[in-house]
Amino acid sequence: MDARSPGLDPDSLPKVAPSPPQAGSGWRGERGTPSLADMFATVRTAQGGSFWRKLLAFLGPGYLVAVGYMDPGNWATSLAGGSKFGYSLLFVALLSNLMAIVLQSLCTRLGVGAGRDLAQACRDSYPRWVSWPLWLSAEIAITATDLAEVIGTAIGLNLLFHIPLEIGVIITAADVFLILALQAFGFRWIEAFVVTMLGVIAACFAVQIAMADPNWGAVIKGFVPTTELLANPGMLYLALGILGATVMPHNLYLHSGLVQTRGYGDSIEEKREAITLANIDSAIALWLALIINASILILAAATYHRAGKFDVAELDQAHAFLAPLLGSTLAPTLFAIALLCCGLNSTITATLSGQIVMEGFLNLRIAPWLRRLVTRMIAIVPAVVVTLWAGGKATGQLLILSQVVLSLQLPFAVVPLVMFTASRSKMGPFIAPRWLTLLAGLTAAVIIALNAKLVWDYVMGNS
Repeated sequence: MDARSPGLDPDSLPKVAPSPPQAGSGWRGERGTPSLADMFATVRTAQGGSFWRKLLAFLGPGYLVAVGYMDPGNWATSLAGGSKFGYSLLFVALLSNLMAIVLQSLCTRLGVGAGRDLAQACRDSYPRWVSWPLWLSAEIAITATDLAEVIGTAIGLNLLFHIPLEIGVIITAADVFLILALQAFGFRWIEAFVVTMLGVIAACFAVQIAMADPNWGAVIKGFVPTTELLANPGMLYLALGILGATVMPHNLYLHSGLVQTRGYGDSIEEKREAITLANIDSAIALWLALIINASILILAAATYHRAGKFDVAELDQAHAFLAPLLGSTLAPTLFAIALLCCGLNSTITATLSGQIVMEGFLNLRIAPWLRRLVTRMIAIVPAVVVTLWAGGKATGQLLILSQVVLSLQLPFAVVPLVMFTASRSKMGPFIAPRWLTLLAGLTAAVIIALNAKLVWDYVMGNS
């Protein structure tokens, strides 16, 4: 854990932070206040010793990023995909994860090499008439994420404690106090909480998968690409939902800021090492996220699809079906516990990404609790309206829609990220290798093409 404690003035701590770096001369101005200033470089890193000791100090931010790839919205898309198409969409989950690893590696390069998070980089590169629409796009993505968290957490509370959905939605506003409590102890406590919740989620799904006894031959085949994806608008819609739930726009802003919580030093060698260690951290965490995401889809395919239930998208519906299909009351309880843990974890990452986006784009600093409360209220309103109007039956469709909205916002974060890290004038010696830029550019092109196909199908009435 770091040295911070409640009531301790951050200014009184020894300064181990790297000075504001200037990687290149291509920025419009000097970098101002660092990203997440109250947490900037507060986690000390090992300046000597073994590789493993150094890596241990860097483990953490990747797991907070990974949380965004398994939020409640992802559950709805994976459950719907597994129940309707069996194991066929596992390839999309794998592809999305590979895309995420490529893009998150650019985020660490931008955060460490240029000393800017993605929001600050946009502000320091573009005129306001460009950066403000990008800010609005990022806020829409965060709101869509928060909507999924509100609904998912409320359903988790309902399944475990039988709290009415309408009340559960309102209770989610209190999660701001969880953030404040963890922040008071230091950033390492936030990371510890997230990793613990991830461990609980993984354990819950391991037990459920063992109970479901899937066809492992079909599982392996599901990771092979299929042309049906482009021929079937319904499959494409769910594939985009999975993509939006995996490569999330706000995670690109989040990671480029979180990596700066480490005090890695000033020299080029120290920064290069920091980029390598941060990339290993995020790669490990994202492979864990893939295992959990694939587990959700496999569970749906091995239970609902195998039983002929092809339209399971509601989380409470999925919960209710598990007991009779698996012959155990333990499975639905584990499902609900994992769902609640996902909601709590996503709350933390949405709060931090919202802070990074607002401070970075607008250079506007407000109390994190106030920022969180405003964002959560915006998400609560549609969630309350939906639950009052249609009860729980429409929440699954709303979750899937939120993930497609995220996918549609992706190009507005991905394209600037690729452009910045490919610019020698901006990145200096930390410019991304050409092969990495090509991979990231291909990723951006695939995302834009799939989004265009979705919009075309919608306009032509094929979706």
